[in-house]
Amino acid sequence: MPRHTISVLVENQFGVLARVVGLFAGRGFNIQSLTVNEEPLDPTVSKIVLVTSGPDEILEQINKQLNKLIPVIKVVDYQAVDTVEREMMLVKVSVDDRNRAELDSIISAFRGHVVDIGPRAVTVEVTGDTNKIQAFIALVRPFGIKEVVRTGSVAMARSVQLNNGAKRQAREDS
Repeated sequence: MPRHTISVLVENQFGVLARVVGLFAGRGFNIQSLTVNEEPLDPTVSKIVLVTSGPDEILEQINKQLNKLIPVIKVVDYQAVDTVEREMMLVKVSVDDRNRAELDSIISAFRGHVVDIGPRAVTVEVTGDTNKIQAFIALVRPFGIKEVVRTGSVAMARSVQLNNGAKRQAREDS
């Protein structure tokens, strides 16, 4: 199923999130990731970014229905748009004297940041696209993961639309 990252700009009102999510639930769609924040430049507006998967035709219908909701200002489905997409994760990993240097190497390779150190665990912050986050989890899983907390994906259109070769290079660089 195609993956869709959808941004919904809404008036900051009680119950708007429930109405937006209800459109997806009513169609039997699972929301894989959801973030909501008040716009820093205008506190009367909020941005909802959600990630879901499903047939393009049905998601196009949902987008049209979203646009009909009174508090919705703008809907953008980033599926066909070059985007910058990131999420952040905190992961608490078991560590001891034998594997601390190896874990530090992995953290460094992923440009992660240690945000808390304990005698038996280290908490690491990693940001990047979903593939980078999943790759980090796979590499530290053998150490023993005690806890993981992830934000949802946030996305925005790139300032300059890239051609296919530049897209590939930009993704490899991130």
